[in-house]
Amino acid sequence: MRELTAHVKAIQQIRIALRHLNPEEVRLSAATPVTIGLAAASSETLAAMEDFLAPPELSRRKRLEVFESLYRIGDPDAPRHFDIILCEAGLLDSPGAFPFSPGDPSRTVDQVLRERDDLALPLARRFPPFRAAVTSRTVRKVAEENALFALFSALPNLMPSIFEIGWAVAEFASDTAVLTVNQIRMAFLLAAASDRPVGFLEQKAEIASIVAGAFGWRALARELAGKIPLGGGLIPKAAIAYAGTMVVGTGLERYYSLGYGLTPAERDSLYQQALASGKRFAQWAMRARRGDSEPS
Repeated sequence: MRELTAHVKAIQQIRIALRHLNPEEVRLSAATPVTIGLAAASSETLAAMEDFLAPPELSRRKRLEVFESLYRIGDPDAPRHFDIILCEAGLLDSPGAFPFSPGDPSRTVDQVLRERDDLALPLARRFPPFRAAVTSRTVRKVAEENALFALFSALPNLMPSIFEIGWAVAEFASDTAVLTVNQIRMAFLLAAASDRPVGFLEQKAEIASIVAGAFGWRALARELAGKIPLGGGLIPKAAIAYAGTMVVGTGLERYYSLGYGLTPAERDSLYQQALASGKRFAQWAMRARRGDSEPS
């Protein structure tokens, strides 16, 4: 009875906390116009750039949408300003220009995202080559946010200023509410990056799954934190928050890209791997409070 009451209270807190999420902000961010200019010495290289950004396997409609944002620099209809320029190495030296690596296009993606993180969501939505990198970074970022919250919410006086959790946490929200709503925010971001519909109604099945799974692994986290004295349970608690979020996020990535999620065996395997990574991250976070090293 006590456990049922706690679950009902947690669901009520999740509902209240959900009022602080606005999927429209995610939709607007993903819809930000992005123009990419292409510069190369040969038409063959320009065509390779276009095929990279607008893969031939895309539907005709999707490919035309991509080409609406692509311009060969110097063409009569090209704009004067581009958000990003891709060019042959050494051909163009200007702000916003990135060398295109035909043999290693993932390197180009990483360089662009490293310097233009502000455009990550619209780039992923419009240009398929950016999608996997943006979604995987999103999952890891939210997993780290949830681990930090699980770690430091029990020790609020230790919350270091170098950690900034992206979602504004309401003071009334419980750990369960905060971590769950942050996962739902992640679902919005992943859907937007994957060019899928975003919103409470549009993603009601994913949201229901996140809320339904919110209690099992967090109950384990509370049990561990309570059994290990002097705050020793905080590292496992944070690791579980990290691992649970990684499993949810990776499953959503799979679902939005392929149309199906993780198998039970894959979930179990990923959870164990992520648990180890989450433990290392939590240990680093505690050390970072004292000015030590970076996470592995």
